[in-house]
Amino acid sequence: MSTDQEIKNVVLVHGAFADGSGWRGVYDNLTARGYKVTIVQNPLTSLEDDVAATTRVLNQQDGPTILVGHSWGGTVITEAGVHPNVAGLVYVSALAPDAGETTGQQYEGFAATPDFVIAVADDGYGFLNHDKFKAGFAHDATDADAAFLRDTQIPINMSVFDTPLKNAAWRDKPSWAVIATEDKSFDQAMLQHMATRSGAKITNVSASPALFITQAGVVSDTIDDAAKGASHAAR
Repeated sequence: MSTDQEIKNVVLVHGAFADGSGWRGVYDNLTARGYKVTIVQNPLTSLEDDVAATTRVLNQQDGPTILVGHSWGGTVITEAGVHPNVAGLVYVSALAPDAGETTGQQYEGFAATPDFVIAVADDGYGFLNHDKFKAGFAHDATDADAAFLRDTQIPINMSVFDTPLKNAAWRDKPSWAVIATEDKSFDQAMLQHMATRSGAKITNVSASPALFITQAGVVSDTIDDAAKGASHAAR
């Protein structure tokens, strides 16, 4: 993408078991810096549906945009990020498959995550186990915030992890990554591997998988760096 203007559009994509409201701290931080921020509400019903939801928001952007994904949202932005409005990608402790790969394949060869327990219902949708929720997803959040996150979960159709990607936007777009070093949802080596493979500029922060809430400042700083970096690279 060629641009002679600053990148001021940011689109935020949430992950599994969550909705867009968790981005409020990042939203407030970036809007205070002059960014136009839009938050996607993924239905979490299929990769195709989540990509379509993200694409609808990208279509509304009036210029170059930084596309941000948390956790499962990383798979979504990897597919949707080929959109012409996307100038750069930010992965927030996020998945980053390659084209032709499934999300589930990213876990192969890496350690299990015993505190991150998914309870799958008969219809194939998964919730995070209530008793393990704080330990597995938000151990650095307050009890009240963790309880609210637990009780506002959106279940994900577990079949999404078996859907191969058609595109890998990180192959053509510059990437940044914020990795929670206390992430209990992924093996740390897995997160580092995916971010390194994508060529991302990596920032490590001591945090849980809920870093999009508990480390909103660090995440916002990285998005700001991405906007400046992608704008400079395109000139």
